[in-house]
Amino acid sequence: MLGIYLTALVLVPIAALLAKSGSGGMDTFWHAISNKEAVAAIKLTLIASLVVVAINAVFGTLLAWVLVRDEFPGKRIVNAVIDLPFALPTIVAGVVLLALYGKKSPVGIDVAFTRVAVGLALLFVTLPFVVRSVQPVLLELDLAAEEAASSLGVGEFGSLVLITGNLPFKTEVGSVYIFNQIENDNLPGAAAVSVVLLLAALVVLGLLTLLSRWRSRHVL
Repeated sequence: MLGIYLTALVLVPIAALLAKSGSGGMDTFWHAISNKEAVAAIKLTLIASLVVVAINAVFGTLLAWVLVRDEFPGKRIVNAVIDLPFALPTIVAGVVLLALYGKKSPVGIDVAFTRVAVGLALLFVTLPFVVRSVQPVLLELDLAAEEAASSLGVGEFGSLVLITGNLPFKTEVGSVYIFNQIENDNLPGAAAVSVVLLLAALVVLGLLTLLSRWRSRHVL
């Protein structure tokens, strides 16, 4: 029963994606992923993700450490604020970011429609994942061994749509490019770029699995 559920929920959609991406033949697939706009969007997605992972790995781990090890006034409020991106619809998160860091910003910072906005949106939505993943690890660690963990980045769409402006070759990331291709009725092109991002995600997951096994062997 579990196998049927997994097949319907994961394997069938992936198979449909692969079939759609290759529906026009390999020439069409290659053209879809190698045109200049697609390459720029994929490149921006990967670079922004790496930067966000590096930043959140540091600050997310530090924040998790403070929440686990320290007691301070307002700790419950901080815990609630961390979970805020979980509760907000991503398009609402985009409105929040645009209000804070767009034109007429109350904090005097206007980064709307820039590449900085891409990183800012990804940082906003991925920080809770890092903190909540690291907290259980820190809780299990002995107080004498404060060594941190590894963290993953997450793809995002809703919070990026408004704050980045979706400018081709400048702030257009992979997810937004795919959406635009669907809007233009180019389903094979959207599927082809989706396959590239899917393969990138699988490579990252594979490397993390190998790293986890290597660490387990050396710890034992």
